[in-house]
Amino acid sequence: MSGDNDIATATLDGHKPLSHSPKSAKKRDAILRAATEIINIKGYALATMTEIAAALDLRDAALYYYFPNKQGLVFACHQSSLERFERVLSETNAEGGTGFERLERFLRALLKESGRNGPLLYFGDRSYLDEGQRDAIAACSEHLTRRLERIIQDGMADDSITTCESSLVVQLLLGMLIWLAKWVPTVEGVTVDRLMAAIGVVGLQGLRNDARPA
Repeated sequence: MSGDNDIATATLDGHKPLSHSPKSAKKRDAILRAATEIINIKGYALATMTEIAAALDLRDAALYYYFPNKQGLVFACHQSSLERFERVLSETNAEGGTGFERLERFLRALLKESGRNGPLLYFGDRSYLDEGQRDAIAACSEHLTRRLERIIQDGMADDSITTCESSLVVQLLLGMLIWLAKWVPTVEGVTVDRLMAAIGVVGLQGLRNDARPA
């Protein structure tokens, strides 16, 4: 349909101002959640504004009230997902504890947050965004990656995490989360406890430094 693959051209001066009412914010969040779920499953190219609107029993025009086109909508999905990721990371990190405890707490909290508010948009290919949007998402992603690496490094320093390459470990953990975002919505009966048990088997047990003094 028209507008699905257009480059975002709307400006603050040219785009209709949006209401800041709670109802408007709730509707926007619902659109972001539906769009994220559909794009995680189908990918950017195959997801359409028509399909996203239909998932919410809306007409296409309702989506264009909030977002100029599909590109603008998906950029907002990226922004929202990164903000949610950073909020969970900050909250769990602030509770203190060893590096391993903070990492385990973060993973569990992120899974719970996604269960309540929908999956995050973990999507590696950002070629459909314009240069400014790509740069903004890349900068934020890099910042959050470095924060996770510091938790791994703190764990090695306090002997709760075994010696490893923190940058590679973080990329493996993020890859696992990317896959879970795509796979979990298709499976019935998956719980946070079951996911954490599986993550423990394939990842956390290997990171835990069992030789740490009691």
